[in-house]
Amino acid sequence: MSYYIAPTFLKVVALHLTKNHLPLPDVPVPLILGIHGRKGEGKTFQCNLIFERMKVYAVHISGGELESPDAGDPARMIRLRYREAAEHIRKFGQMAVLMINDLDAGAGRLNTMTQYTVNTQLVSATLMNIADNPTNVQLPGSYDPKPLPRVPIIATGNDFSTLYAPLIRDGRMRKFYWEPSRTDRVHIVHGIFQADGLSLEEVERLVDTFPEQAIDFFGALRAQLYDEQVWQLIQQVGLEGIAFRLLKSKEGAPHFPPPRFSLEQLIQAGHQLKAEQQQVEARRLSEEYLGLKRSASQEPPPASPPSPPGAAHSVDPPPVPLNPKVQAHIRQILAQGYEIQVEHADPRRYRVHSWQECGVAHLKEWAAACQTVEQCLSRFPKDYIRLVGVDPVKKQRRIETIIQRP
Repeated sequence: MSYYIAPTFLKVVALHLTKNHLPLPDVPVPLILGIHGRKGEGKTFQCNLIFERMKVYAVHISGGELESPDAGDPARMIRLRYREAAEHIRKFGQMAVLMINDLDAGAGRLNTMTQYTVNTQLVSATLMNIADNPTNVQLPGSYDPKPLPRVPIIATGNDFSTLYAPLIRDGRMRKFYWEPSRTDRVHIVHGIFQADGLSLEEVERLVDTFPEQAIDFFGALRAQLYDEQVWQLIQQVGLEGIAFRLLKSKEGAPHFPPPRFSLEQLIQAGHQLKAEQQQVEARRLSEEYLGLKRSASQEPPPASPPSPPGAAHSVDPPPVPLNPKVQAHIRQILAQGYEIQVEHADPRRYRVHSWQECGVAHLKEWAAACQTVEQCLSRFPKDYIRLVGVDPVKKQRRIETIIQRP
């Protein structure tokens, strides 16, 4: 089975690998290539296909390895694996690359609840040092004067704005935003279903039916086609004997013929898979289980007892209307299709860029957005308050506007 490699993706990665292995004097080539984009679009998989095609030896690091109970271990691990790739180049004369998956998940600051640790700082500092001195990467407590071969680094992630800004500057990292076109998506999905005999026209219809879904959606869809055959095996062997059949039996692994299905059945299964996604988005049961309820200051005031007959009725003052400039900011964010998140910070938190959510987050209705902004302005008259426009699909922050300064 031959998978499709997007030409734009191939060109960027191949240029980065080749330029870093070429002797280009007086040409500042960034050592790190940062490939970012929304989840599930096949960034790592496309890279692995290119490595295989170009015969590049890849040393991998996961974002989960960038934290440790022992301070300094992740930074030392990065240096060790960089030197491992360099030694492979020197010993075998083969191109090599250091691949860091989900860098933003391991070293990024996703929100105000994410803590900066010593390891987070050391990981960023280590990558910056390697990018500045790629042929002189030393281990703590030792020094090797022999220069190393230059090893390009490729890092994947979803939101690189969460990383330390000096790390992603242009001299150290080249940024590449991966957003496959319709043509790319059709050919990639056609490669997924190639063994099932799905024609290119049928794949186009399938992709156009689910245009908002990422590439991994179609991979998961194909995996579900084998559910019926696997369930028949479980019923045939029995729940008690399935472990023995798979792990200890001398019959070998079970063989499943390619499933037979029509495009309509595939689309129907896709709608079921999409419905499960929507259930996750709609339920938000963590708000109930974890007690993420409104604070006392956000609870509606208790109803006042009824006034006796003949008594004067007290009327609550109407809310103060928003400044026209603030209304314009809200209207501008909503007009671009973004959701609105309201945040506040006192002067001390403002200096360290530690903002807190104010009221209900991710609003997309005019009335609800104005009401939440009014409440935040009245509750925190001495704080900085800003509006954040959030892309509802990619979950990325697009606009940040401060509407109140103490």
